[in-house]
Amino acid sequence: MIYLVDASVYIFRAYFSLPDSMRDPQGAPVHAVYGFTRFLAELLERERPRYIACAFDESLTSSFRNRMYPAYKANRALPPPELERQLHACRRASRALGVREFASRRFEADDIIGTLAKRYREKHPVVIVTRDKDLAQLVTPGDTFWDYASGERHDSESLRVKLGVAPHQIADLLALAGDAVDNIPGVPGIGIKTAIILLRAFGNLDTVYGNLDKVAHLPVRGAQGIAARLAAGRDLAWLSRQLATVHCDVPLNASLQDLRWRKPSARGVSRLFGELGFGTGLRERVARLA
Repeated sequence: MIYLVDASVYIFRAYFSLPDSMRDPQGAPVHAVYGFTRFLAELLERERPRYIACAFDESLTSSFRNRMYPAYKANRALPPPELERQLHACRRASRALGVREFASRRFEADDIIGTLAKRYREKHPVVIVTRDKDLAQLVTPGDTFWDYASGERHDSESLRVKLGVAPHQIADLLALAGDAVDNIPGVPGIGIKTAIILLRAFGNLDTVYGNLDKVAHLPVRGAQGIAARLAAGRDLAWLSRQLATVHCDVPLNASLQDLRWRKPSARGVSRLFGELGFGTGLRERVARLA
């Protein structure tokens, strides 16, 4: 199996759940990098993966989606300086634990994961480690969506039951209903329940818009109003689908062998943990991996 880790999810989870009283010898907070490193070490110890990679976000304001739609994720505050510093340390921790890491100023972590999944899933099953529902669109038969924090694992069929649509329909779902978290507009007046009804009836966004006359006759309350809102929001629907679709052709210089777990570097771990002031508990856990 190939484990593809959405690193930012677990960094932010640690940042908001662990006390910022955890400090390095210089007095700077290290709770986010500690929590992420502990998570990654636990994952490695538990799964002993043959292939694994971590994808990090560096494109919070510079991705191709921001150029396409400047309001994309503009509702999110930028990481504070004390977290920004820890993000770089998390990438160092990934490398020290023997895990290949990737980041891009143009593409998001989702796109990196999508590219690696597309490139190598024919050779090995893919496990996407995240709790971000947007990445569920990448799950094909044989893949696994693993919300590590909750312990939930889903295949493509159980995701369809959980989300109301099949994984390949998720970008179209967000095109219709939007996504307040990422500031994707969607079609004004179309909510998630209506979007699910439309996709179950017509399959995809193109077919929905090719059959607006039939939308008006769906056996749902206010069907004519739904058709009118779709017609008025056509341009926003297409834009939203572009924003919501994971780009799976990022130019990554990475072979399958580059994703092989290399085991921790004793020197790299000792140096990094010394700089961060990490104690014996995490050091011993990482030492067991070697």
